[in-house]
Amino acid sequence: MKKMMSIGLVAVLIFAVVMAGCIGGGQSTSTGTSTATSSSSTAKTTYSGTITLYTGGTSGVYYPLGSKYAELLNKAGIKAKAVTSGASVSNAKAIGDGNAQAAIMQNDVAYYAYNGLYMFEGKPVKNLRGVAALYPETVQFVVRADSNIKSLQDLAGKKVAIGAPGSGTAVAAEQILKAAGVWDKIQKVNQDFSQAAQALKLGQIDAAVIVSGAPTPAITQIAVTTPVRVVPISDDVLNKLKSEGYIFYVRQVLSKDTYKGMTEDTPTLAVKAILVVSASLPDDVVYEMTKVLFDNVDALRAVHQKARYISLNTALDGMSIPLHPGAYKYYEEKGLTVPDKIKPPSG
Repeated sequence: MKKMMSIGLVAVLIFAVVMAGCIGGGQSTSTGTSTATSSSSTAKTTYSGTITLYTGGTSGVYYPLGSKYAELLNKAGIKAKAVTSGASVSNAKAIGDGNAQAAIMQNDVAYYAYNGLYMFEGKPVKNLRGVAALYPETVQFVVRADSNIKSLQDLAGKKVAIGAPGSGTAVAAEQILKAAGVWDKIQKVNQDFSQAAQALKLGQIDAAVIVSGAPTPAITQIAVTTPVRVVPISDDVLNKLKSEGYIFYVRQVLSKDTYKGMTEDTPTLAVKAILVVSASLPDDVVYEMTKVLFDNVDALRAVHQKARYISLNTALDGMSIPLHPGAYKYYEEKGLTVPDKIKPPSG
């Protein structure tokens, strides 16, 4: 009898364990489904990858500002890294190729890229989207202060550093010097800002074309021991550029205290530097990227004085391509009126 009772008790215990296992399995399945649902929900509101931000050469303005901005994004929980590049044209191509998810570039180059014009003819970068206009990019034809070059026409027969291959500077140099009638009369040298500045200091070139926020660090550094001047650009050249369709150039006057060696305010031209992203970035991520930009202007200003131009009031000035929906949402919430021509494409 005792043996039978023992067998019965064992059977009951086994049954209980089996049932408990079934109940536990049910709970585990339920929790697993909940976790999966939660992960799926999270995936819709975050970007799991690292945003690669293309900037420019280390001696320009793009790199220090871009590096600080990437640092701020990381602090805000958005993984990002800033890398050096050939600047505007290269940056647009990198967004098109998927090698970059964000970049700083000139507004004219962004327009050409999006619309497949000029250097992007037949190869438009349709996934390019705008975030914000940042600051004026000054066109600077820099010469040594003791140079006899007083106008663009005086560059005929001279050795001129026209920018790195594939850069926005090289494009601008060609457009402006063609308008001045001397493009085919100069000796062209492809050098980035840093190389051109050093070559100018050593007397290896006669002039350097720099399209960057002024004062540009590479020029400021050499001007300490080798004073420089900026060659003025006449109204005739500006008017010809506009008549040929280069609508992005605007008049800018550089103060005489911009660089050591300048003795008078100098009329030149400018385009606008803008922050752009890939259309593939989630709306909420770009919304946060826009917010981080304008919430941390003081931190950016501490890196370079050109950041003093970054303002919500001028965020859309010079924007030449459609906005990303995330940026558009941010501006709507801030009460800005977004022109129809730069609203995000429908569909």
